[in-house]
Order: sequence, then C-alpha cells, then structure tokens
Amino acid sequence: MLLATRIVALAALLSLAACTPMPHPAAPSPPPVATAGQRAPITVLVSIDAFRPDYRGHGLTPNLDAIAAQGLSGTMTPSFPTLTFPNHYAMATGLRPDRNGIVENKMRDPARPDGLFESKEKSSADPFWWDQAEPIWVTAEKAGIRTGILFYPGSDRAIRGTRPGIWLPFDGAITSEQRIDFLLDWARRPAPDRPRFLSVYFDAVDKAGHAHGAGAPETDAAIREVDSAIGRLRREFAAMGQPINLLVVSDHGLGTIPPEHVLPLANIVDRSVMDVMTAGGPAISVWPKPGQEAKVAAMLLRPHPHLQCWRREDLPARFHYGHNPRVPPFYCVVQDRGWIYVDKVVTTTVGDHGYDNENPDMTALFLATGPAFPKKATLPKFDNVDVYPLLRELIGLPPQPDIDGTVAPFRGLARP
Repeated sequence: MLLATRIVALAALLSLAACTPMPHPAAPSPPPVATAGQRAPITVLVSIDAFRPDYRGHGLTPNLDAIAAQGLSGTMTPSFPTLTFPNHYAMATGLRPDRNGIVENKMRDPARPDGLFESKEKSSADPFWWDQAEPIWVTAEKAGIRTGILFYPGSDRAIRGTRPGIWLPFDGAITSEQRIDFLLDWARRPAPDRPRFLSVYFDAVDKAGHAHGAGAPETDAAIREVDSAIGRLRREFAAMGQPINLLVVSDHGLGTIPPEHVLPLANIVDRSVMDVMTAGGPAISVWPKPGQEAKVAAMLLRPHPHLQCWRREDLPARFHYGHNPRVPPFYCVVQDRGWIYVDKVVTTTVGDHGYDNENPDMTALFLATGPAFPKKATLPKFDNVDVYPLLRELIGLPPQPDIDGTVAPFRGLARP
C-alpha cells in the first residue's frame, strides 16, 4: 500500500513538472502499432550497478546469457575510482572521472569551500558539480535526438541547461519491473515523441551485494530479478515490432569481505585533524584541516595493513587521477582483495567496491545485441569510457574529439 501511494503521488508531481506520467504497472499491453520495417531501431542502454561478469553463466541469467550467445560480450576495466557516480558519468561522457568532474560519490571543490557533493543528497542536483562534462543525453537533445533516461546517475539534473527529453527523479522504491514499464511506455509513443535513445538503471544487485556479498542467496535473487526484467524488455519490444540495439553494462564489480577482514577506520585516521569523505571501505579520501597537512601526511603515508596511501600528486599514473582540484589531497586504497576499513566494524559478510580498478573483482560487464551487431563475438577487455563513442555512433552523433574513449574495440563488429 505504501508503494502504491508513493507511485500515485510521484505521477501527480511529474505531471505538474511536465516530465512524463507514471504508467500503471497492471495496464494491459496495447495492440501492435507497427511492423519492424516501419520503425527505426532505438538504442537502449541498461546499467546494472555492481554486476560482476562472473554472475552470468550459472543458471541465474538466462536472458543475459541469450544476449551473449547472439551478439557481443566482454568485460570492461572501470575507471578509477571504482565508484558508482564517477563510472556512470565516465560511460556517459567518454571522459574519465579526473576530466568529467565527478571524481567521487562524495566530494568537495576548493572553488566552493562551503559546498559538498553527496550522491544521495539534494546537494548533487546543483549543476555546478556536473558541468565540467556533457553527457550523451544532453548532446543528443541539443542535436534534436529525443532521449528518455530513467534513473541513470546524473540524468535528473539540468546539465549545461539541458535535461533528457523524458526523465524522472530517482526513486529507489520503483521496482525493476516498473522501470521496464516506463521504457515500454516511452517506446510506444507516436514517432514524433518517441525517444531514439533510452536508458535505465538497476540498483537491486548493488544493494543486495553490499548487504550480503557475492554468492549470497539475496544477491542471487536480485540477479534473477534484473535478468527477468531485461528479458521482458526484449520480448515486449519484439511484440510491438520495435527493433532495439541493446547494450547492457555495469559500472564496476563487487568484492566480498568476510567479517574477519573488516578493520576499524580509527586505526588510520584522526578526524580531529582531517576530514574523511567516506565512512570507510576499500577507498578512503582525506582533506586535511587547515594547518594540519604535516600531521595528516605523517599519519597516512606510513605503512598500514593491506592499505596504501598517496598524496594526490603521487597517485599512480595508470589511475589517470589526481589533476582535478576536486580530488582530495590524500587518497588511500586497500591493496588486498577482500579487506576494508570502516567506521563501524560489521560481524557479517558484506560486499564493497572502490578498490584498484585493475582488481579482478572490480571488472565490469558488457553485452550488446541488435541490428547494429550482426556478428557474435567475444571482445578483449577494454576501458569503460569506450562505451560513449559507440553510443554516439549508434544514435547518429558525429565522432567527438578530445575524449578518453575510442570505438576501436568495436571496429568491424558494430554497424550503426
């Protein structure tokens, strides 16, 4: 009853905001409106937060396995740091976090010393944080290509003065099946109002993985839920005669941490002399309080179990991280798989991400199928910023110079 009340209230609010109405989950499917030959393909980007590629192939993902059997499959190296908002914006802009400006899930900027970006708070809606780069839905809208973006991180913000043509404010209570209802509704619109680029974000696997770790029954149930939703998306699009070029990606993987590998963050930080941007985990970012840099350096730069800390300017070059002023002066990363530092030591197995982006547990998923992908192929591992130039080709945007991504991994395999 609570969920139904929230959905009705959300629909009324969005009607006033001139976004898009909420479809009733139980509404019957409309009759076929066109044949495949009458409809141009829609490009659909599906993001599954924290979905490890090795979740596939074990009986949990028949629909994702079918996509891999028909089209392209592969794995991606996420951008550093391996966090949700930086990596989603990297795939949406073709720029690594150091260049796209979303350097962490929680960050500050010396240009706005009293401000703070927190991914789950209202502060993240301020365009100031997003305008260092332009996501693909903004570029598409400016080019006259209509988009419908559901819950993809950053899509409910006005970036450089533009939002997606159709969008909704994030609401985690909207189920995976209801998210598919939205995309189906948008795809059924008359041609002048029908988006050519759609995207949807699923967070169920990430939530379960954080709480229980990879391989837990709860995580397996979330994997089945999302896989089922994607299967329904494909079936319903086929039934309406709507061809799609479907890309399924994840932002990063997940590491599983047993309780005996959880260490107290207080062992390495002193909040009286430093501001810690997170409550711990595999990555710890630190801003010294005024006049305390020497003390902070002495505390952090000494050896710590399973952990390495650097000054911003000394971060490894392969991270491509540390030139943006939003990157904290000190950054620490757990070096060993399956260990974390946290404020509150837990007594159960959990999951987390934020490790080195070359950590095998952080590897991200990539799948693609549709008329633009006529060949079945397994791709060598590539960087996730390469998703962006592929999307540009699929939706009809010209190549973008001066980005970090390249279409090279897809040459000879994609036919926009």
